[in-house]
Amino acid sequence: MEIINWTGILESLLFAAGDEGLALKQIAEVLEVTELHAIEIIDSLTEEYRNNKNRGIMVVQLAGNYQLATKKENADYLKKLVDSPHTSTLSQAALETLAIIAYKQPITRAEIEEIRGVKTERPLNTLMAKALIKDVGRAEGTGRAYLYGTTKEFLDYFGLKSLEELPALPEKPEEEYIQEEADLFFEKFQETLNS
Repeated sequence: MEIINWTGILESLLFAAGDEGLALKQIAEVLEVTELHAIEIIDSLTEEYRNNKNRGIMVVQLAGNYQLATKKENADYLKKLVDSPHTSTLSQAALETLAIIAYKQPITRAEIEEIRGVKTERPLNTLMAKALIKDVGRAEGTGRAYLYGTTKEFLDYFGLKSLEELPALPEKPEEEYIQEEADLFFEKFQETLNS
């Protein structure tokens, strides 16, 4: 009989769930075990992390969900990573793409490329990796293209409570005005990332 590596499976599930984490009920359903058995598996994984001082992550329970988190003793290094200019700056292409998504969401990659006039695969990947945009669904019609929208992190970066606080665009924009607004948008974004 094959021995099931419950803690390894749970670790994979928690990693895949990311910041949202998983509720006890979800864990039990996916593992096809009772909630009591799921608690034993969670406790076992928690104990493995606690007993191995060389590990950089741990299991935490926040708002009723279990998730993986980094250990507090590594906070200084994580802060350096976040503050690093390599991780906080965005290219002009990424900033342009972000502005288009912010104002036109939900929007497909093809629609973004039509507005920008160039390919946007790399800027989209960068923005997704930085959690500033996310996949918000699929477009109707042939191909069912992904639709992109901004995230809570996007609002946090700009200090916005909602998208309604974005500066209004003119009804019939003039090229010079659009460029000026885009420059201000990018400048404010860079200041936010660097602060």
